[in-house]
Amino acid sequence: MIPSERRKRITIKDVAQVAGVSTQTVSRVMNKFSYVSEGTRQRVEAVVEQLGYRPSTLARSLIQQRSYTLGIVTFGLKYIGPSRTLNGIADKADELGYMLLMKELDNFETNSIDEVIDSLLARQVDGILWVVPEIGDNHAWLDERLTKIPVPVLFLAMQPRDGISSVATDNFQGAVMAMEHLLDCGRKKIGHISGPLSWWEADERKRGWRETLLKIGVDASEEHCTEGNWSSASGEQAFIQLLESFPDLDAVFVANDQMALSVLREAHRRNINVPEQLAVVGFDNIPESAYFYPSLTTISQDLQLLGEQAVQNVVDMIQARQGKQPIISPQSIFIQPTLIVRESSKRV
Repeated sequence: MIPSERRKRITIKDVAQVAGVSTQTVSRVMNKFSYVSEGTRQRVEAVVEQLGYRPSTLARSLIQQRSYTLGIVTFGLKYIGPSRTLNGIADKADELGYMLLMKELDNFETNSIDEVIDSLLARQVDGILWVVPEIGDNHAWLDERLTKIPVPVLFLAMQPRDGISSVATDNFQGAVMAMEHLLDCGRKKIGHISGPLSWWEADERKRGWRETLLKIGVDASEEHCTEGNWSSASGEQAFIQLLESFPDLDAVFVANDQMALSVLREAHRRNINVPEQLAVVGFDNIPESAYFYPSLTTISQDLQLLGEQAVQNVVDMIQARQGKQPIISPQSIFIQPTLIVRESSKRV
């Protein structure tokens, strides 16, 4: 027996009637379409709150023939970049009413992606976010397979390519910011500890170091650069090698904060005063960098925003394919980083 006090389920028609709009307008507000006037949006949202309306995801999927699910392909969650980016993806997907289905690759450099993509398509995802950094030729499959995927695909942390949508931090510009700051501080002999150069992001940061020096007529010798693998342990070894090949350096731009931490430690062990004798700039602005000793000047990349932008773009692509907004041409978007100045660098 159904209790008489059970409330009737509030429907989209109830909301439309009270708000004095069509059900299509309510749907547009609930799906956060941009072409609803602000006054109408506020009125509908107030009625939704007043009536306690909760849209049925299943009903919406059946009516619109969409799963409201995004496929996420990733690898390397132990690294700071992919894990922080996923936070932004999850937050924006929840805001836009999408669920996430995540598949993790066996390794960074795999090109065996058919099983992963087919698995996502079998579950009727509306779009795919490829959250796997470009390393070596691990994106070589694009030329052959991408055009055969029937849903929009957007890539993160990938070198821009014509006809492909991507979102990435402007790693090159971030490196230029770091270098210009060190030059402004009066540093003239600036070394670089790169990340693994098979990574596109690491190569872009090294390119920023090199081109900034060449622009002012300073030779960017390979002897002034060593390579780590993002870990603090590798940063220590890379710094020791750099001191051997470039003993009179007065500054070092380090490709991430974790390696920069070991630079600060090894400099202290060798009685090299930071920043008086050696200025140090990192990249990432991890939360701990403000508490290094001395606190670390670094380049902050907004990975939360990166993930949010990626979701918004792929949802726009989905809606464009369904004729709900103008067709969007593939584009590569760069998220601009910022310089955070702390104690590890100062003018000499």
